[in-house]
Amino acid sequence: MNRNAAIGVFDSGIGGLTVAREIARELPGETLLYLGDTARLPYGSKSAETVIKYAVRNVSFLAKSSLKAIVVACNTVSSVALPALREIVTVPVLGVIDPGARAAVAATRSGIIGVIGQPGTIRSGRYESAILQLASSARIYSRPTPLLVPLAEEGWVGSEVARLVLKEYLTPLVDRGIDTLVLGCTHYPLFKEQLRALFQDEYKREVVLVDSAVSISAELRRLLESQQLLSDAPQTSHRFFATDSTETFSRVGRSFWGEDFPQVLHVDL
Repeated sequence: MNRNAAIGVFDSGIGGLTVAREIARELPGETLLYLGDTARLPYGSKSAETVIKYAVRNVSFLAKSSLKAIVVACNTVSSVALPALREIVTVPVLGVIDPGARAAVAATRSGIIGVIGQPGTIRSGRYESAILQLASSARIYSRPTPLLVPLAEEGWVGSEVARLVLKEYLTPLVDRGIDTLVLGCTHYPLFKEQLRALFQDEYKREVVLVDSAVSISAELRRLLESQQLLSDAPQTSHRFFATDSTETFSRVGRSFWGEDFPQVLHVDL
């Protein structure tokens, strides 16, 4: 396998850029090939069959390029489609759920863990099963939080509206005594600062936030190191694709990636 091949990353939209950005920080010598399926988002409200169909299309597009690994940034796809994706490519396919579950088990002190995510992710129960495989005595309380995605994509992170929505979603979990919260959607790390302030100021308690972008990036590094696949290329050449408006993707993408966000190209899948 070519050690200087790209790492493919895909998501239902823009949120997966939180994962791509963390990979770029963790592995600055690697080239990323990112696809945001913005024409068909959100995936979280769709059936498992539809999500698998879309995910197969996405991976088939990425696999036209030389890749050494594929990271499924989308929690919904990670919860239902990994076996199907691993059947159509020969490179490793990593999802975000298992690394997030491991990080949550390592972080919790009480064994009481909260999970927030899109409806499809929560409906699948994959976080619960992954956590319980590691810690059978853990108590897990999950809640779908669909309004956070449009708030993030509209640029309302940090607003009073976002604070009220977060409080509405989180109060039942806090009442259960959680000390760890899994951010089970790629958009949710954008709310980290607001979440910490809410837990500290409103609930007067410390809750560890588990960001799957950090967990999957560390796991990807371990995989590439173990297979001696870390790049030795002199420079990176990231490429970004979207299935809908590239203008919108670029504008919102800068809030996830930063002002140095590369050009986005349109692809019709």
